[in-house]
Amino acid sequence: MMNETFLHAPLSAGRPYPLGASHDGLGVNFALFSANATRVDLCLFDAHGRKELRRAALPECTDEVWHGYLPDAEPGLLYGFRVHGPYDPEHGHRFNPSKLLLDPYARQLHGAVHWGDALFGYRVGHARGDLSMDRRDSASLMPKCVVSPQQPYAWGDSRPPDTSWDDTLIYEVHLRGASMMREDLPAALRGTAAALGDPRFVEHLQRLGVSAVELLPVHAFLQSRLLVERGLRNYWGYDTLAYFAPEPSYVPNGANELRRAIRRLHAAGIQVVLDVVYNHTCEGNEWGPTLSWRGIDNASYYRLVPGEERRYIDETGCGNTVNLSHPAVLRMVLDSLREWAGAYRVDGFRFDLCATLGREGTGFDPGAGFFDAILQDPVLSRLKLIAEPWDVGLGGYQLGQHPPGFAEWNGVFRDSTRRYWRGDAEQRPGMAAALCGSRGLFDRRHRRPWSSINFITAHDGFTLADLVSYAERHNEANGEGGQDGTAENFSANWGAEGPVEDEAIVALRDGVRRALLASLFFADGTPMLLAGDEFGHTQSGNNNAYCQDNPLSWLDWRRAGSPAGVALTRFVGRLAELRRRHPSLHASRYLDLAEELLPGIPRASCFEPDGQAIAPGQWDDGERRAFALRRAAAREGRVDVTLLLLNPCHEALSFVLPAPALAWTCELDSSRGDLSAAAAAEGAEVSEGIEVSEGIEVAPHALVLLSARGRQEAPA
Repeated sequence: MMNETFLHAPLSAGRPYPLGASHDGLGVNFALFSANATRVDLCLFDAHGRKELRRAALPECTDEVWHGYLPDAEPGLLYGFRVHGPYDPEHGHRFNPSKLLLDPYARQLHGAVHWGDALFGYRVGHARGDLSMDRRDSASLMPKCVVSPQQPYAWGDSRPPDTSWDDTLIYEVHLRGASMMREDLPAALRGTAAALGDPRFVEHLQRLGVSAVELLPVHAFLQSRLLVERGLRNYWGYDTLAYFAPEPSYVPNGANELRRAIRRLHAAGIQVVLDVVYNHTCEGNEWGPTLSWRGIDNASYYRLVPGEERRYIDETGCGNTVNLSHPAVLRMVLDSLREWAGAYRVDGFRFDLCATLGREGTGFDPGAGFFDAILQDPVLSRLKLIAEPWDVGLGGYQLGQHPPGFAEWNGVFRDSTRRYWRGDAEQRPGMAAALCGSRGLFDRRHRRPWSSINFITAHDGFTLADLVSYAERHNEANGEGGQDGTAENFSANWGAEGPVEDEAIVALRDGVRRALLASLFFADGTPMLLAGDEFGHTQSGNNNAYCQDNPLSWLDWRRAGSPAGVALTRFVGRLAELRRRHPSLHASRYLDLAEELLPGIPRASCFEPDGQAIAPGQWDDGERRAFALRRAAAREGRVDVTLLLLNPCHEALSFVLPAPALAWTCELDSSRGDLSAAAAAEGAEVSEGIEVSEGIEVAPHALVLLSARGRQEAPA
């Protein structure tokens, strides 16, 4: 039983740093930033979080940090804050001591938000526009912060993998959805962090050649009132409630479950990247609840409309924008990143709506304080840093404009590849540019091709199976009349909408999927695979499954064990193996493409199906679709040469191999599915590995990879 002498002990001044609740063995120091508060009360609760046991003012404020020390307090103590100050929404202040507030630095939460009108700082239900102060106590509806122990996790002699960007293959996966339908796991483990470290899941990743998992948000997040009232749930987790605490439902037995999973992934050579959301919080716009930052210091934490400070600048489309121009707010973000890098040993971060994080007073700036702070940090600057390079604000599409050191999700690669294999006109130049690392976007400031995160699908949008099965979105289950999610997906159903039994349509869809995957793996840049695409995961045409915490979104591992799922998984593993084997399939630098590495063979050149080089004017012919891309790369005194033959047309095409003549071997034909030895033994036709001399026929909607047999000696 916890020693309760702290209930009567007076608070001493304590220290203004570190922020949050820090146990030192004899008591707990509490520190909370608020520039505009007039008083901060510490509230202590019983072990169930139901009864407030004590309320005491933090006795000191130093440099806008309120602080106090509570002797004899121990880890496990539940607490929250009430912050006093002006309630003046017209001038940006929303202090309301009736509202219990979460510590922004809390490392663990107890309980969940229970929706009720008392969570709002204003009187809900009064005349629209009326923000009159609501004085009902919100404590019974709020989760509580937990004082966390300070002892480190026993990492032993484990070390994170030091995988270079050039060797990186990312697997984007939802922590909960990855295991909810794993019938081979105990029910209590499904949907938790512990399942990430399960040997069978790790082995699956290794078969695919995955070097890094990118987890959708694991920070504690809010179930919004609107979704709860619809009977839905916030599945993706992009409404952050606490930046230092893991989502409680993911770690039912404590945060060490996540640490153990990360350790096991590291032991298998797999890095862990977290998708983090520092551009907005779960508190929404001026009509949102008061849960933490809004009640602590609204005018500091959020960007407000000048002259109309009751309103929030919304460049995120989520109601508010975090004010990273404020040094204390930027410090919170940096401290959060360091916490996850240190206490959890994660290997990198994917920054949601990163264009917002780079906004200064004049708009997006690649030299913004956020970027400068990370890139000068001796720990954070060495991690994998990935930007989602857009937001919904003015000038929000900043692809290719982020500073060196950051990789970026390449939406142009996605759209160009989808449109090319759909057979759209005028897509050949875009496809060639995408395969060569999107040089026009990233070849500046000495950046490398890995800066382009190439993807066909991601959590936001169609799965790969749905991309070739649906011409339209089907989001009716979201309760928004089917109007949410993007309307333009550059998808095709190839003959009928949704599931079909027509074997010809099924075969056509499967072939297009394989061509899309091959384009992803054989392009310069960093490939990212959406979890489940390797075995045909479908969301029944829903391209915005953010609120579908159910089998619609969860990975159905029965598909992975089906003959079609096994074959596609094996195909993806083959793509990864070929990418590793051939340096010409993933350039490590932007070099002169015209430089000849062998006589008549420059680093990259494009050809018509007749074997002739594509003339400049022919690129402008929008009806020309098929082409060949030959690439060469030198490594350790040898030159690796590959030739991609791409045919997005409805008819088979004969390709003449370009001069000079080389001894070519067919390494892969995307028109053929199962590459296993078992398939060959059963008599299935497998063309990979055969020699090719003058020409080759490429099936409709297919990609063929040839490699020059024997690596050629590079000139001295």
